[in-house]
Amino acid sequence: MPITTILFDAGGTLVFPSFGRIARELAEHGVAADPAALARADARVRFEIDRPDVIAATTDGSRFRRYLDALAGAAGLERLPDPVFERLDAYHRIHNLWEDVPPEVPAALDRLRGRFRMGVVSNANGTVRAKLARVGLAGYFELVVDSHEEGIEKPDPRIFGLALGRLGVGAAEAAYVGDLYHVDVVGAVAAGLSAFLLDPLDLYRSAPVSRIRSLAELLR
Repeated sequence: MPITTILFDAGGTLVFPSFGRIARELAEHGVAADPAALARADARVRFEIDRPDVIAATTDGSRFRRYLDALAGAAGLERLPDPVFERLDAYHRIHNLWEDVPPEVPAALDRLRGRFRMGVVSNANGTVRAKLARVGLAGYFELVVDSHEEGIEKPDPRIFGLALGRLGVGAAEAAYVGDLYHVDVVGAVAAGLSAFLLDPLDLYRSAPVSRIRSLAELLR
C-alpha cells in the first residue's frame, strides 16, 4: 500500500534547541560557550542518550536535564550549573526551548505538502502545538499529538495509534520520521508504521532502519 501520510517528531527533527539562548544563559553564569559548538555537539549528545536502558528508566522531562548536562560538555562543563538549568527549564515549560527552525525544514515541508498528509507526534510538555505555531510550522500539519496532553510517551505504540485514528489512516499507509531510534523508530514500527531515522552524522550505521541525512532526502 502506498504511503499517503507522514508523521514527524518535533524536537531534533523539525525544530532544534535555541543554542544561542543556552549560550547566553551560560554567559550569565560566567561560562563562555559558542552556540555553533553546542549545535555541533547536539546530534552526538542525542545519540549517546538514545539507549534502551535510559529510555526505559526516564521520562521525557528527566531526559531534558540529562540532555542539557551532556550538552554542557561542549562548553567544558561536567554538568549544567543548576541556576542555568532552572532558567532554561522555566523558559522551556512556558515557551519550549526547541524553537530554532533550520531553513531546510520549511523548504522540505513545502515540497512534501500536497503529496502527503502530514502530522506531528511528539514527546513534549504541552507546549509543542503553540510552539509550532509561533515558529511558523503549524500550518503544514493536520494534527499535533503532544505526549503531555495524552498521558502516553513514545516509544509506546499507542500514541501513534491515537494519531492514526484521528486522521482516519491505516498504519500501512503511514510513515514516521524521527531522530531517536529507541524512541521514534521502535515505537513507530511497533505501531505498524514505516520509519525513517534522521541521522545527519551517520551515527546509526548498524540500526535496522531506513536512514536519511536530511528531510530533503524524503523527497527521493
